[in-house]
Amino acid sequence: MAHADAGAAEIAVEVIYCPAPGQVDRSELRLPTPVTAREALLASGVLARHALVFEGLRLGIWCRACEPEALLRDHDRVEIYRPLAADPKESRRERARRLRTA
Repeated sequence: MAHADAGAAEIAVEVIYCPAPGQVDRSELRLPTPVTAREALLASGVLARHALVFEGLRLGIWCRACEPEALLRDHDRVEIYRPLAADPKESRRERARRLRTA
């Protein structure tokens, strides 16, 4: 029996979220095209699994920041970025101070 969407194009995408260092939540999906980063994120279920609110999330595709409405291509990886725990510049300054005093 033929499926009604048999002619619809699908792409494989992956949604990645690291809730803490060393922890990875990876969802591999097949979605009909066209599909946005927002739609892939919602389809993955990651928001519910980690009690995340979509508003304010920072997203990227293969380590490059993107808008939620960015269109995905086959084999794209959508990433959810956690806020930084410390300012990288300040962390470098603090390390340099410790090394000078040691």
